[in-house]
Amino acid sequence: MKKLLILALVTICAQHLYAQNHTVDEVIWVVGDEAILRSDVERMRTIYGNEIKGNPYCVIPEQLAIQKLFLHQAAIDSVSVSDGDVAPYVEQDINEKVMMAGSKEKLEEYMRMPMSQIREELFEQYKNEMTARQMKQKITAGIKITPAEVRRYFRDLPQDSLPFIPTQVEVQILTRHPRIRREEIERVKEQLRGWAERIQAGTTSFSALARMFSKDEGSARMGGELEYYGRTQLDPAFANVAFSLTDPKKVSKVVQSEYGYHIIQLIDKRGDKIKVRHILRRPEVDPKDIEACMSRLDSIATDIKENKFTFEVGAQELSDDKDSRNNNGIMTNLNKETGVATTRFEMGDLPSEIARMVDKMEIGEISQAFTMTDKHGMETCAIIKLKNRIPAHRASITEDFQILKGTVEAKKSEEMIQQWIKDKQKSTYVRINEDWRNCDFTYPGWAK
Repeated sequence: MKKLLILALVTICAQHLYAQNHTVDEVIWVVGDEAILRSDVERMRTIYGNEIKGNPYCVIPEQLAIQKLFLHQAAIDSVSVSDGDVAPYVEQDINEKVMMAGSKEKLEEYMRMPMSQIREELFEQYKNEMTARQMKQKITAGIKITPAEVRRYFRDLPQDSLPFIPTQVEVQILTRHPRIRREEIERVKEQLRGWAERIQAGTTSFSALARMFSKDEGSARMGGELEYYGRTQLDPAFANVAFSLTDPKKVSKVVQSEYGYHIIQLIDKRGDKIKVRHILRRPEVDPKDIEACMSRLDSIATDIKENKFTFEVGAQELSDDKDSRNNNGIMTNLNKETGVATTRFEMGDLPSEIARMVDKMEIGEISQAFTMTDKHGMETCAIIKLKNRIPAHRASITEDFQILKGTVEAKKSEEMIQQWIKDKQKSTYVRINEDWRNCDFTYPGWAK
């Protein structure tokens, strides 16, 4: 009874709010305690447009319903993703959409919403998708595939049924961070100290400053608030300060992490996890220092080409990229679906700045220096070497065993996920409005 009263209130509020904007809204699906609104469907249709295969008014509600099953289970099992992990995907998506539209203004016009709202809605969508993905990984974590299973699965497949492997590349990278001037660092730290003083004096709120000025796009929209995190889930320097806080009314000293400079405020502690809000600022790099950094990298590239030392030695001794430095500079591609790391990248999986360089390179060639944004959101300079290019081909057991193993594992995982959804349908309250039932759903068990 309580559940139905809550849903009735949601419906009334939705209808009232949208009536004010001359737009009719309604609750079209209910999954457990969660409502799916017509506006949710319209928003997704606006964001993804032609990417949706089939009738969007059937496909989108079902996908949202499936996602809610995973998100509900994720909340029960304490499965979450950090705002910092989500933000880079949002920014990359926005950048691609701006490029396709021609400008930010044209994108806003096309999507009929300001950039801040586009970013906010994409953030929510990516966070939900990534959380659901982690929940799927937890459900399928016990799957193990043996070499015999891989060979057995593909033994009788016709040649034209084997997976088609797109062109892949292996890339080595050597990065250098441009010098950041001491006066610029002090400017940022003094700015953060000033804000901390204003917050503690009560003349402004932490949340308001975070929304206006924090460079952490993910948490800024939430007033700087992060999820509950354990110590090992956070940058070590950030975690040391955050976990030392005891008074929610106090603001931390300025702390430097790999993402920039922060001030932090405690919200709550729960067991071995902590919830805080923060403001992130990054010093601006002087164009002259970027130019000097790129000049240094071009000199390093020249030395490698003149055989003074190898790219591998250069990466080990000179690169600032921790992920590849101890691997002879070779970049690794982590499949977020399977958790399997490989040195091979499809062009679309590379950072856009690197992909643009690789596209014009020959095997063994070393690039000129260029700038890019690293995974911490910091501007950095880099040179790359194209180690290998594997042309598109049909997979073979000998050359592509890991890919074929992944195919078998994905098939087995998909079967497990499908069964999990069917089981969840049976035990979850679902209601679909009559006007939204006339669909050929992937999972027919929704309509009871």
